[in-house]
Amino acid sequence: MTRRTPLSLALALGLAPLPGLAAPAPAPEPANTKRTLATIEVVGRLPAPETAEGSATTLDQSVLVSARALTVNEALRKVPGVTVRDEEGFGLRPNIGIRGSNPTRSTKVLILEDGLPAMYAPYGDNASYYHAPIQRYDRIEVLKGAGLLRFGPQTITGAINYITPDPPEDAAGHVEVSAGTRDYRALHASVGGQGLLVDLGHKQGNGARDNTALEQTDLFAKYQWQVSEQHALTFRANTLREASEVGYSGLTEAEYRNFGAEYYPFENDLFDIEHGALSASHAWTPREGLQLLTSAYYTEFVRDWWRQSSTTTDTQCGTAFRDARLRGERVNPALCNSAQGRLRRYYTWGVDTRLSWDTSLFGTSGSSEAGLRWHEEDQIRFQVNGTAPAARTGTLVENNLRTAEALAAFATTTFDLGTVQLTPSVRREDIAFARQNRLPGGLGGAEDIAETTWGLGANWIVSDAVVLFASAHEGFAPPRVEDLIAGNGTSVAVGAEDSLNLELGLRTRWQGIDVEATVFRTDFANQVVVGSIAGGSTPLAQGETEYAGFEFAAGMNRGALQRRSGEFYANLAITWLPTAEQSTVLRRVDTGAAANGSVAGNRLPYAPDLTTTFRVGYVRGAWDGSMEVQQIGRQWADFANTRHPAVNGDGQFGQLDGYATWNATLNYEPDGSAWSGYVAVKNLTDREYIVDRTRGLLFGNPRQIVAGLRYGW
Repeated sequence: MTRRTPLSLALALGLAPLPGLAAPAPAPEPANTKRTLATIEVVGRLPAPETAEGSATTLDQSVLVSARALTVNEALRKVPGVTVRDEEGFGLRPNIGIRGSNPTRSTKVLILEDGLPAMYAPYGDNASYYHAPIQRYDRIEVLKGAGLLRFGPQTITGAINYITPDPPEDAAGHVEVSAGTRDYRALHASVGGQGLLVDLGHKQGNGARDNTALEQTDLFAKYQWQVSEQHALTFRANTLREASEVGYSGLTEAEYRNFGAEYYPFENDLFDIEHGALSASHAWTPREGLQLLTSAYYTEFVRDWWRQSSTTTDTQCGTAFRDARLRGERVNPALCNSAQGRLRRYYTWGVDTRLSWDTSLFGTSGSSEAGLRWHEEDQIRFQVNGTAPAARTGTLVENNLRTAEALAAFATTTFDLGTVQLTPSVRREDIAFARQNRLPGGLGGAEDIAETTWGLGANWIVSDAVVLFASAHEGFAPPRVEDLIAGNGTSVAVGAEDSLNLELGLRTRWQGIDVEATVFRTDFANQVVVGSIAGGSTPLAQGETEYAGFEFAAGMNRGALQRRSGEFYANLAITWLPTAEQSTVLRRVDTGAAANGSVAGNRLPYAPDLTTTFRVGYVRGAWDGSMEVQQIGRQWADFANTRHPAVNGDGQFGQLDGYATWNATLNYEPDGSAWSGYVAVKNLTDREYIVDRTRGLLFGNPRQIVAGLRYGW
């Protein structure tokens, strides 16, 4: 096993993933066959109650399969506290927010795979522009609270850790094919044995808008080797390729009125990425209760995005072209002799080592862990301006090198005082940023950031079925290189994000219903935020902010999917966010002036007041059917909380009304048969709703029907 990971009694009771749907915990292996897994877990499968350190949830693959979650967006909405915004229709570029944080590009969330950085630049540019198929993960762990200090550098709102499956010892595998509306086609195949697993995923189809065609292929391999009783190795390799016709700009108000939600005229846009990752982990367990886990990792990410428009207000195609869009006239992109290539190259590598051991201090029992990580990033950014609608070459106007070097360390220990456990933690980050303009006559600059943060988790086991938990920690998030160092090499008056995070929760089981309730509060001494417009059109702002709310999860009949004896099951996840406040006037980092209508007391953009996911199903024999509703509350698009957009406006301002979408799933899995199948309908009522205004109006996915067939052995 890995170290004893921080989690709550909820998991020990089987409350997560989303109470009511958790698969039974696997029985422990006999002592003489126990394996040491060289994998970092954020939450874990079944930690003991005394390791609790705040709120945490695990989504098991059985939940995702039963609900036929097609995207990570749909899956993560099942977790209280998490908000996910759709973009292109496939969930290839997720926009994830936790506890009110702006979900744009998931920049406020720490995303990991097997405990190692999954994004290409978590220190210097923590943005999500790709996502592997959700089907290839064994489970998803979501951690909030003081336990975040074991990871980083984003330690404010939460961490999402995708756990890959352990390779089977005996030969096993499956092939699944599916097809649906909007020309959807997908293949997922997995085969393994003797400690090796190979997973292939491919999907393609039309996105949520006109002139949007998406295609992604992902190949993953994992090998585990139990070298001896004391040593274990894990190797992982992944390559992902996407070539999609997808743009960046949204709609103006008039375009939406005249042509509808799916209108998008830019047929020449191309989004082309190649992602590769390698990692190796070694676990050394010299004796029971002592383990050293060391991982080395390397990723590279190449992104070429050619587009004719970035927002509804830019003049790349000319002022007349922009004004025609604002008037709601149908435009012809072939008449725009311009295409900009935003070309990016990211190279990331590092070494992460963690030592965990059982402790006995001052007459108490417990466990401790300390870790050290060296991490480096190189960003090479080009912009090429072409002079034809479908140009893929042109004049080089940006050639920028941005680097980050970081040394991070943490230490945590748990004091077991019987029914009460206390877990103090400390984390240190030392980061060196640099930026170099590599065009002729270009300048460069460098800046260093150092931060020490603390955390404390507490857990009180009231009874076998009731636990109270509390957590407090200082949160930290570094600024992007480009936000800290200007293009001329000078420093910018933007600071790291700094917050105090508090939570208090209860977990219990009552008459077969599992419940978890948490109140939370996040106070930012400094938060770096962006207003309504993306693409660099609006200067950054910073200031004091405050978030406070309530999370609730409940589940009924958690074993129904395993027993299959004619039973109902249900689960509920609610996030209520009454406070998402600009505590002070948020000020531009370049001039110090109030940012884009910011007023103290206004609500922060893209922080819905209420989100709810409720699913109810019935399973009997081979059949498993369910209905699910996912509801997102009202949101603002700008600091000024503009309620009504201008009639001929650019679509980037105005309230986003709340909405609810319904999903229906029917699974057929006959006992003893290698074959199974399903039919799923997403957005059953074909609800039309706005999900984003950052670049203009962007709408959610229309109704989609998908059917699949699976063969396993």
